[in-house]
Amino acid sequence: MNEDTFNLSIRKFLKMVGVNSQRAIEQAVVKARESGSIRGNESFPAQVTLEIPALKLAVKFEGKIELE
Repeated sequence: MNEDTFNLSIRKFLKMVGVNSQRAIEQAVVKARESGSIRGNESFPAQVTLEIPALKLAVKFEGKIELE
C-alpha cells in the first residue's frame, strides 16, 4: 500500500463530499426560503452516513445546520 496515494485519495474524496454537500445544502435553503417554507432563522438537525461496504464500514455523523 502506498501511504501517499491512500492519503491523497481520502483527501480528494472528502473535499468532493464537502464541496458538493455544501452546494446541495445552500441550494435547498434558497429554495425553501423562496417557497416560504422556512423563515431563515431556523436550525436543522443533519446527519451523514459514510459507508464503505468492502471494508464493512458504516459511520454516522450528526450535527446541525444553523441559519442564524
